[in-house]
Amino acid sequence: MRRLLNALPAAALFAALSVSGASAAPWTLDKSHSLVSFTVNHFGFSDTLGVFRTLDAQVEYDPEAPTEAKVSFEIDAASVETFFAARDEHLRTADFFNVEKFPKISFVSKSIEMTGDETAKITGDVTLLGQTHEEVFEARILQLGPNPASQTETLGVEATGVIDRTKYGMSTYAPAIGAEIPVRVSLELTPGS
Repeated sequence: MRRLLNALPAAALFAALSVSGASAAPWTLDKSHSLVSFTVNHFGFSDTLGVFRTLDAQVEYDPEAPTEAKVSFEIDAASVETFFAARDEHLRTADFFNVEKFPKISFVSKSIEMTGDETAKITGDVTLLGQTHEEVFEARILQLGPNPASQTETLGVEATGVIDRTKYGMSTYAPAIGAEIPVRVSLELTPGS
């Protein structure tokens, strides 16, 4: 499969994502194999891993205009987990995610620039704590083809970026506890809405 992907030019690869071969085609998120994760530096001594357990995404591709693909996702802020219950509860308070007032974190793409046969730069708006700022993610297609278990056409995409949490008003303990947060979005999708 990797050889197949490497052999396809970007336009042909993204055209292959079309279900109908006509207009933009929706893809459905496999929530059991999709995840948003992040790391936070702790006083320079270690990096703490965190995930959001609840994620929904909408992905559409136009086979004739791959750079006009649409990507958006929404995260349940209260689903944050760092594998330490007391810390997770603190993260849900107004010191950090303030989930009572701002229950959702979202991303909506604005533009996509192909940077290689399997890679793209996705620019879009992140909304966190009621503030919206433009962010850039580096995306790559991991694999496109039949899932060996289900035989369903499946798309794996990964996007990475760095978000400065203080820009959104989340400044508690910064910069001693990392302000710049590396983020990784892993999506597994199948054709259809």
